[in-house]
Amino acid sequence: MLPPAVPDAWTVYMVRCRDGSLYTGATNNLERRLATHNRGRGAAYTRARLPVTLVWSESAADRGAALRREAALKRLSRAEKLRLVQQVRG
Repeated sequence: MLPPAVPDAWTVYMVRCRDGSLYTGATNNLERRLATHNRGRGAAYTRARLPVTLVWSESAADRGAALRREAALKRLSRAEKLRLVQQVRG
C-alpha cells in the first residue's frame, strides 16, 4: 500500500490506531514516519495507541499542499474519513 519512494515527495496519510481511532499526518518519507510512529516516537496521540496501520495515503505536490490537505482532512468528521478510507479499499 506504500507508494514508491521519491526523494522529497510529500505524502498525506491516515493510520488506524489500536483503539480504532484515526490519525492524519503529512511527511516526506512515509515508510520512515510509519516506523517512527510504531516505535513510539511519533506523535503523542499515536504513542499511547500503538500499533498503527496505514489505511490511506495521497501524494502532494509540495510541503504546503500536503499541510493544507492534512488540515482539510482533520476537519472532516469520522464518518467522512471512513468513507475516504473505504473508497481506497473498494
